[in-house]
Amino acid sequence: MRKILPIALSLATLLGGCASDAETSSDAMKAVFAAGLKDYDSGNFEAAYKKWSSIDDVDLAAMRNVGVMLRTGKGVPKDPGAAEAMLERAAEAGLFTAQADLGEMLLNGEAGPPDPKAAAPWLALAAAAGHPIAQFELGQLYEQGSAIPKNLEAARTLYTAAAAAGVADAAKRLAEMPAPDSPPAIRH
Repeated sequence: MRKILPIALSLATLLGGCASDAETSSDAMKAVFAAGLKDYDSGNFEAAYKKWSSIDDVDLAAMRNVGVMLRTGKGVPKDPGAAEAMLERAAEAGLFTAQADLGEMLLNGEAGPPDPKAAAPWLALAAAAGHPIAQFELGQLYEQGSAIPKNLEAARTLYTAAAAAGVADAAKRLAEMPAPDSPPAIRH
């Protein structure tokens, strides 16, 4: 029993040290992210890109921001292929904003030919998370029925959600769609 106590205390000290190192690391990462945000908001895109790219392997939001900056060419030369790869990493990790960005890139063909079929699952994930632009774009795919099976009811539902979030184009599409089929009249 006396031999176990020192081992247990040593283990507790070691584990306690790991927790505080993790907290320190997390705090440092948050500080780097916040500094990048401050740089970005002040228009110092190059500095923001450098900060976020220094933590993009451990922070999903930084990963997505690096992807967006590569997509738009802010602070770094525009590189759609690298942007798509970075956004795909963040999207696969479950970040719905990255899923929406990736779906839009694939839909528009920003890093190759447009690929609405590849875009649809990413847009669906982001739309399910409540991303209004993804809802609108997925609604268009359902309305058109070219990349995924046509489903006007799904399109209406998605347009309604996007319009409620302020997407004017969704409200416009909703107004232009034919009215849903009414049930047949019952005759007596």
